Amino acid sequence: MLDIKAPEDCTYDILSLGEVMLRLDPGEGRIRTSRNFRAWEGGGEYNVARGMRRCFGKRAAVVTAFASNDVGYLMEDLILQGGVDTRFIQWRDYDGIGRTVRNGLNFTERGFGVRGAVGCSDRGLTAVSQLKVGDVDWNHIFGELGVRWFHTGGIFAGLSESTAEVTIEAMKAAKANGTIISYDLNYRPSLWKAVGGHEKCQEVNREIAKYVDVMIGNEEDFMACLGLEIEGLDENITTLQLDSYKAMMRSAVKQYPNFKVIGTTLREVKTATVNNWAAISYAGGEFYESISRELEIMDRVGGGDSFASGLIYGLMELGDPAQAVEYGAAHGALAMTTAGDTSTARLSDVEKLVGGGSARVDR
Repeated sequence: MLDIKAPEDCTYDILSLGEVMLRLDPGEGRIRTSRNFRAWEGGGEYNVARGMRRCFGKRAAVVTAFASNDVGYLMEDLILQGGVDTRFIQWRDYDGIGRTVRNGLNFTERGFGVRGAVGCSDRGLTAVSQLKVGDVDWNHIFGELGVRWFHTGGIFAGLSESTAEVTIEAMKAAKANGTIISYDLNYRPSLWKAVGGHEKCQEVNREIAKYVDVMIGNEEDFMACLGLEIEGLDENITTLQLDSYKAMMRSAVKQYPNFKVIGTTLREVKTATVNNWAAISYAGGEFYESISRELEIMDRVGGGDSFASGLIYGLMELGDPAQAVEYGAAHGALAMTTAGDTSTARLSDVEKLVGGGSARVDR
């Protein structure tokens, strides 16, 4: 199904390309009334590499960029704590006040019950949004060092016109060197507003999709980014709607025969803290559905990214799409039981949940 390079032939199991922001978390409170924030690092693409490293024990690196000030150095330190290689970070001279280059901030409150989660980003003029074609030696990374799996997504591609071009540049180099490519569509309307809106989003993502082996996204992502239609769906996926969703996945593979695997989470939001959660993948003409769980959620941010890293691990190490979607769903579920963008789970936690383990205390 996927011709993944041998680990002994590569320096890294996974490399992610994307923006890493400083998340400021007010805990149980609101952004607008909080006087204290807890700091985390996070970013849609980076979270996948970190999950692969910290939960699944794989060799991971990230390509990103920071302004060379104390916030940037804090971000680097947080990434190092996550075990992700920082050698490919691009550092940009800081002008003293952020007039020309800055580091991204992301204020996110978790939500509770009938009050949904809220995000407020401050990411204009970030160093990574100014990456341009030629800034990164992709042939050195993919050709000389070797990478088994490359992951990026629509958040990075939507930061600026140049980041979309960098995404394609990186994918071409990865493809030329036999690296598997995954992409999470991660549609964010606010990102595309200033660079051409919905039409530009589809133009960019349809071009990027031509290089992707494993496409990840929910129903909104596929409709908004690739223009695929799903009849009879609302914002929550239910069992009665799965046939329509499966038809969309078949349509995606027909339009993009390079998609070897499609993966997505299925979320039914009852309240901010109670969701029905499952996942489905499509590979080799077959559908694979995970166990459906009713979750009590502490922090939903990063659940989809942890699904992606679990799915990738399952495809990479188990070679079984049925197991891969179970590992993805379980890892995503565990990630949402703790605060922060990134997973604190271990492989043994994921294996326990996949195996039907309960939430009884471990002593």
